[in-house]
Amino acid sequence: MNWISNYVRPKINSLFSRREVPENLWTKCTECGTMLFHRELAGNLNVCTSCDHHMAINPRDRFTALFDGGIFTEVKVPEPPADPLHFRDQKKYPDRLKAAQKASGEREAMLVAEGEMGRTPIVAAAQDFSFMAGSMGLYVGNAILAGAERAVKLKRPFVLFSAAGGARMQEGILSLMQMPRTTVAVQMLKEAGLPYVVVLTHPTTGGVTASYAMLGDVQIAEPNALIGFAGARVIEQTIREKLPEGFQRAEYLLDHGMLDRVTHRKDMRDELITVLRMLMGLSPAIKGDLPPPGDLAVAADAK
Repeated sequence: MNWISNYVRPKINSLFSRREVPENLWTKCTECGTMLFHRELAGNLNVCTSCDHHMAINPRDRFTALFDGGIFTEVKVPEPPADPLHFRDQKKYPDRLKAAQKASGEREAMLVAEGEMGRTPIVAAAQDFSFMAGSMGLYVGNAILAGAERAVKLKRPFVLFSAAGGARMQEGILSLMQMPRTTVAVQMLKEAGLPYVVVLTHPTTGGVTASYAMLGDVQIAEPNALIGFAGARVIEQTIREKLPEGFQRAEYLLDHGMLDRVTHRKDMRDELITVLRMLMGLSPAIKGDLPPPGDLAVAADAK
């Protein structure tokens, strides 16, 4: 009985026991509560297949869907001082940075890349809201300047995807100084005659909205994105009036002239290609490649 109990029974149990399911296979939609399988959600660019809610998407996944073949080259960003103010609240600032880097897998809150989108060479930057709420600090300012300088050097349009809760409090006045710095970067593009297109995603608030996020030649937003400077509650308390339904949402801002377009994420790539090629004075994008005439003749002869 010892042999059966100690060897045979555990072996059988191991073969027929229920396997543990990884926790990250399913994601709950924050809008409608539907449980979404991770492959289905990723294939739909992190847009809920039930209610069409645009969930957060990290910069690398966004760039993979944006650039031709998912191929892009990162633009090097100068490293700022790690902790210029030696800031500490409940944790030290360097410890918060390390935790955010471990959780997001990114160096900082913005990724800058170059590549082709529909055979249109561009430079693009995207904020990562999962990294300390995409907060604007010295690194983000350096990233936008680096992207703008690269775009001017290569004579390419610059596309920026914003997603932020505002300035980074751990860097104090230094984070607020990124507002004029990034404005200078946008001015560099304008003086070079290069398009600067901003895609505002959920949420884009605070000093980010008060600077580079609202200075684009064309302002596009994803559906139902929250866009604003101060919070709705603060505004209501200040003006002592009830705000209208949908205030600070993309569709409301579009109706009131703050945006040019509200575009679904699955249509964003084609929209950007069309807009950028028009602004650059290029011919319409090629939707598909046809083989050369010689190859057609060879194929006909083969048949």
